[in-house]
Amino acid sequence: MKLYYAPGACSLSPHIVLCEAGLPVELIKVDLGSKRTADGADFRKINGKGYVPAIELENGQYLTEGPAIVQYIADKVPERRLIPAAGTLERYRAIEWLNFISTELHKQYSPLFDSTLDAGLRTRQRERVQNRLEWVAGQLGANPYLMGKDFTVADAYLFTVLSWNGHVGIDLAKWPTLATYQARVGARTNVRTAMRAEGLLGAAG
Repeated sequence: MKLYYAPGACSLSPHIVLCEAGLPVELIKVDLGSKRTADGADFRKINGKGYVPAIELENGQYLTEGPAIVQYIADKVPERRLIPAAGTLERYRAIEWLNFISTELHKQYSPLFDSTLDAGLRTRQRERVQNRLEWVAGQLGANPYLMGKDFTVADAYLFTVLSWNGHVGIDLAKWPTLATYQARVGARTNVRTAMRAEGLLGAAG
C-alpha cells in the first residue's frame, strides 16, 4: 500500500494505524500548497479533492477520507483489536467517535489555521473547540483510551487532532485528563515510529 501524507496533517492518523497494524506501507509526501507529490506528480489526479490522506490499495484502487481508511486498515488485522468487530454495538461506538472527531473537532480546528481569520471570529472559534474538548475530557474520564482499555483507530485520530493545539493557541493543560491522555498515546512505540517517519520528533526523537 501507499499512503499519501503531509507531515503532521490528519494523514498522521492512518499512518499511526498502519504502524499499529504492522502493515508495510510506502509513504508518499504531498505538498498541500502546490498539490504535488515529492516526485512532482499532480496529487489531484490521485485525489481530486486535493487533500490528504489517500491510500493506494493492493489492487491499485484509491481510498480517501481518514475515518474510512483507518477502518479498512484495522479490518485487515482483526487480531490487533484496532477497532471492534463489524456488526457489534462497540463498532458503532467507534464509528460514533470517528464521526465526532471528524466533524466536531477536526473541521472546527481548520479555520484556526487561516492567518486571515478575523480576530473576533478566531476567538469564537477557539471557544467552540474548547467547549468540545471539555466534553471529550468528561467522556474520557479515568479511561486510558476512548473505547476503554484498548487503543483503537479513534485514539489515533484524536491524538492527531489534539497535536494541533500548539499551532492554534489552545493550551491542553487546561484539561489535565486530555494532557495525560495525549502523553500516553504519544509514548506508544508505533505512534512514535509514525511521527519520527514524518519528521515530527526532531533530533531528540
